Amino acid sequence: MSKRRLGSVRPPKRCRSDMDNTSTSDIVIINGNSHPDLANMVAERMGLKNGGCSVFHKSNRETIVEISDSVRGKDIYIIQTGTKDANNNIMELLIMAYACKTSSARSIVGVIPYLPYSKQCKMRKRGCIVSKLLAKMMCTSGLTHIITMDLHQKEIQGFFDIPVDNLRASPFLLQYIQESIPEYRNSVIVARNPGVAKKANSYAERLRLGLAVIHGEQKEAESDEVDGRYSPPPTSSSRQRTTSVSVGVPEHPVKVKPPLTIVGDVNGRIAIMVDDLIDDVQSFVAAAEMLKENGACKIYVLATHGLLSSDAPRLLDESCIDEIVVTNTIPHEIQKLQCHKIKTIDISILIAEAIRRIHNKESMSYLFRNVTLED
Repeated sequence: MSKRRLGSVRPPKRCRSDMDNTSTSDIVIINGNSHPDLANMVAERMGLKNGGCSVFHKSNRETIVEISDSVRGKDIYIIQTGTKDANNNIMELLIMAYACKTSSARSIVGVIPYLPYSKQCKMRKRGCIVSKLLAKMMCTSGLTHIITMDLHQKEIQGFFDIPVDNLRASPFLLQYIQESIPEYRNSVIVARNPGVAKKANSYAERLRLGLAVIHGEQKEAESDEVDGRYSPPPTSSSRQRTTSVSVGVPEHPVKVKPPLTIVGDVNGRIAIMVDDLIDDVQSFVAAAEMLKENGACKIYVLATHGLLSSDAPRLLDESCIDEIVVTNTIPHEIQKLQCHKIKTIDISILIAEAIRRIHNKESMSYLFRNVTLED
């Protein structure tokens, strides 16, 4: 017989929010010097305080990391993106991760909105695949998970021996097109080269708009760079034991790039160029001039990462491009002062939700709804 009196009612259980499913006391968010504003926004959205971590450089440019709070047995999230100072950003991340590893952290998640060296993911000349080397260094430093956004090539995830979540910024950019571009129904999505055609086609299908592709470039594309491995055939020598067969090997024909042309109608339309990264903007400016000559009334450029190196802000400000829209995966406040056309979309809510789901051991599939291979 239960000793509980008849008619007694148990007190109702307190309804807990998603963040209460796991105590937030074992989450520590730290950051380096690459993008402290983004780290503060993510921590604020999660209702947390940014962890006590100071990263500074000695007079000989060595990187020093000091973590003031205890990380033993806790889940560490290191927010560090890639900027124009990529090498220092990488070293700061590796040293912070190794410091947490040697301090007995339970897990160390690297939140890297823009992964440096992601464009060096192919073999060229007698070089190497640098992004593979970077992945090995990150795994060795102690990182147990990677959160990034819009990798230059999705196959980079295979370089890592740890889980990688490649988030997408396309929902934010699509929302911007629908809400902030007047008469966007009269727009056409433009791929500035055939390599971006799949991404542009994905945007065009979701917005139910037309598609245009710019074919041919004024400067050589990455895939057309001279490989450099022009080793001459072996010279005849008495010490050779095999006969040279290079005489019968056909020579690969030279690839001649066609002049800059547009496949698609942009006359009287709003042209929206989409890409994953804006760094050197000469190709964007040349494409915009081509669109203007073919009758485009307005030109927008949308991208996830706005690196905007060198004199990119000045070139964009002097160009016929009306607006450049990027997310805040990379800090570009100085560039915005130099070019009033640059607009920023905040994606901190997406990163905060990804951290919350990973910490609470929830499925990440909600953040990849309707995502295809082209996105």
